[in-house]
Amino acid sequence: MAEDLRGLAKTQNPVLGYFDPLKLGDQDFWDQGNDATVGFLRHAEMKHGRVAMAGFVGYCIHENGIRWPWALSTSLPDYSSFDGLSAPAVWDATPQAHPLPPSAQGARLQILLIIGFFEFWSESAYVLEQDGTKHYMRGGKPGYFPTFKEIPHPVPLNLFDPFGFTKKLSAEQKAKKLNIEVNNGRLAMLGLFSLISEAKVPGAVPALAGKIKPYDGEVMAPFSAADANLPYVGDMITFGKGLFAATGN
Repeated sequence: MAEDLRGLAKTQNPVLGYFDPLKLGDQDFWDQGNDATVGFLRHAEMKHGRVAMAGFVGYCIHENGIRWPWALSTSLPDYSSFDGLSAPAVWDATPQAHPLPPSAQGARLQILLIIGFFEFWSESAYVLEQDGTKHYMRGGKPGYFPTFKEIPHPVPLNLFDPFGFTKKLSAEQKAKKLNIEVNNGRLAMLGLFSLISEAKVPGAVPALAGKIKPYDGEVMAPFSAADANLPYVGDMITFGKGLFAATGN
């Protein structure tokens, strides 16, 4: 409940405490009840924090010229096509898709499909029930990602804690580490958007001025006009342009 959220905030950051200027923690999203709303908010924050931590590290790695020592795919034998590009521009330069699996490694559609699968798997009530838990909006643990034991084909490692480092931890130790993760995720979200903001609008972040490669693409869109061959993408682009025009941007 909202009161539990306020108490949790003090353990996560005793200095800042509970900070919710939009009063989201007191809302009732989709008429599901406040408990479901709090579960949704906590899960969303953890998920975005984890993605941001990976994104921040990846952004720093690219900007510092660190590369894998092997070929990306059969059509991308090296990183020469990414030279001089900002980290967000690498996504735009990655091939959309290829007809054959061997050459599809790293293609954007393949990446989006696997992300979509992870979303489906983590939201499935059946999958969660097989792990002995519930959906995070139905009394389950926010941030929990189910195992892959229900997949017919054997999967050697799980996405969360693949090597079982947390199995022997007590409930108190797990709660403490989760609070640390949440705080790291919050910092990563601020850090990642600082990098993206400076790339999109040079000078927007004075501390990073002149240190980040500029980017003139769409940071909030997985597809651009170059992907208009995909179903509905052209319509989405047209709608987006009309929305920006209506708001005067």
